[in-house]
Amino acid sequence: MAAKIIDGKQVAAEIRTELKKEVQVLKAKGVVPGLGVILVGDNPASKSYVTAKEKACAEAGIFSDDNRLPESTTQNELLALVARMNSDPKIHGILVQLPLPKQLDEAEVLLAINPDKDVDGFHPVNVGRMVLGQKAFLPCTPHGVLQLLTRSGVRLKGAHVVVVGRSNIVGKPLANMLIQKSEAANATVTVCHTGTKDIGYFTRQADVVVAAAGHPNTVTADMIREGAVVIDVGVNRVNDASKKAGFRLVGDVDFEGVSKKASLITPVPGGVGPMTITMLLYNTVESAKRFYGIKK
Repeated sequence: MAAKIIDGKQVAAEIRTELKKEVQVLKAKGVVPGLGVILVGDNPASKSYVTAKEKACAEAGIFSDDNRLPESTTQNELLALVARMNSDPKIHGILVQLPLPKQLDEAEVLLAINPDKDVDGFHPVNVGRMVLGQKAFLPCTPHGVLQLLTRSGVRLKGAHVVVVGRSNIVGKPLANMLIQKSEAANATVTVCHTGTKDIGYFTRQADVVVAAAGHPNTVTADMIREGAVVIDVGVNRVNDASKKAGFRLVGDVDFEGVSKKASLITPVPGGVGPMTITMLLYNTVESAKRFYGIKK
């Protein structure tokens, strides 16, 4: 059996089309969703990612306040910029691109963001709200995973989902989202990690496997039961002399082997990746609606 590909680019495009229409409705009411973006330093990957986010904002009609600061930026200078954005009514979401240069305290900077503008969903207040099942900004990548699953017709209620990885960015928040008592979740969740003795023992029991470990070939074909759904969050560079760049991108899943047993699977690239920026836009629009008390 060959797995059906879950096309993250297509799902992301569908959501962005929905958001663009919603932004047009908001603008007719005099509301322009705004995202404040802060990039410190010249990290090539971060610059590329921020540029993509700025382009996505422009396409959706979202105002973007872009701030690119030098590597030498001090903690006080960065905190002052965050404070300015906190008090700016035109800014409904604040994104501080990580990682920051080593002289800066990431934890202090993230804590300084107003939780009501924390569209990355990393502030402890939003994490707490999420765990309690309250209204919160959900972290973008795990929220994107949920959207891929639900929009692909995967029924999570009562399903056994195994999450491989326990990071604060993907594994932990995704596990918490999946166990929430709602129609879009209500799953039974097992979390595996580096301390798990036999990950395959658990993944072979799963209806859905989400690989977010950060290592190539963490999940192989012998670890997946026939017909399981597999979501690959990993993005890893492996050497490939046949490529102009000298490397290619792979996920945490042995795609070739696993795709012969799974019913649905996400590719890398083109699976979960496009959803992350899309859900950032979603959170920014949602923040603007909350700020002005707009229900729909």
